[in-house]
Amino acid sequence: MRRLLFIANASAGSSDREAQEAALAVLREGGDVEVVETESIDDLTEAIAARDGREVVVAGGDGSLHAFVTALCRTGALGEDPPTVGLLPMGTGNDFARATGLPKDPAEAARIVLASPVRPVDVLIDDDDNLVANAVHIGVGEEAGRIAAPWKERLGKVHLGILGYAIGGIAAGFGQQGRHLEVVADDEVIADGSRRVLQVAATIGTSVGGGSTIAPDAEPGDGRAEVVVSFAVAPLRRLRYALHLSRGTHTELDDVVTRRARTVTVRGVNHDFAANADGEELDPARERTWRVVPEAYRLHTPEETT
Repeated sequence: MRRLLFIANASAGSSDREAQEAALAVLREGGDVEVVETESIDDLTEAIAARDGREVVVAGGDGSLHAFVTALCRTGALGEDPPTVGLLPMGTGNDFARATGLPKDPAEAARIVLASPVRPVDVLIDDDDNLVANAVHIGVGEEAGRIAAPWKERLGKVHLGILGYAIGGIAAGFGQQGRHLEVVADDEVIADGSRRVLQVAATIGTSVGGGSTIAPDAEPGDGRAEVVVSFAVAPLRRLRYALHLSRGTHTELDDVVTRRARTVTVRGVNHDFAANADGEELDPARERTWRVVPEAYRLHTPEETT
């Protein structure tokens, strides 16, 4: 019999509780399920450390997955004997779940945990040991995430949290003027700081912001991150970039550069810059380097995505 550790959010609302119970009913048909409710990263780290070989099932979105890989790093198990993980999409955006083809319904995703194979999944880690499970943004993406955060919380109370992404994206798109950044991907300079940059994204998954396909060619387990740099700082070019981003065709534009890399370094030219990793704000820094940790964990995914 399968042995599973179900990680639940202790502050989940009533509708999420119902979805969790439906998913648990499915999981209990095929395994011995231990349920742990966590309120903090310390709780989660303790649960992961004491899992005793159980497969971990994370009920949540990109933020919950981010917390899981952070806890995995704290236990010293990141990249060593990768744990097997199931993901039940119960967040606001669920971008990483979308990238791996998981169904939106948590009970259906629970059936994937029981019946589907696993695939290796990478993560990113920076020089301050901050983890990235899906995507890290600098520039307009970081600003959009910062603006969206309080709106997601407010609108989430009436199950409209996804609209927070749209509010953040629109506000940031109008206000962002770009900044001078150097971007180096695997020792190749793709932005030298002489031109203003609208956005830098380094991703494991394909989408952000509740469904915007920022990195259509990303492969979560190929040992490389997808790096996207947009130089679209003029007003009409920002608008063009936004329209193409909504269709996932922005990487075809002449002012967008993409690379696949094992490491990416971003430097501010005479200024610090902020970054947003899976919805978490990082402290401003003059320079940050992210590197790929290959096969950090193994994720149950639908067979057609393997």
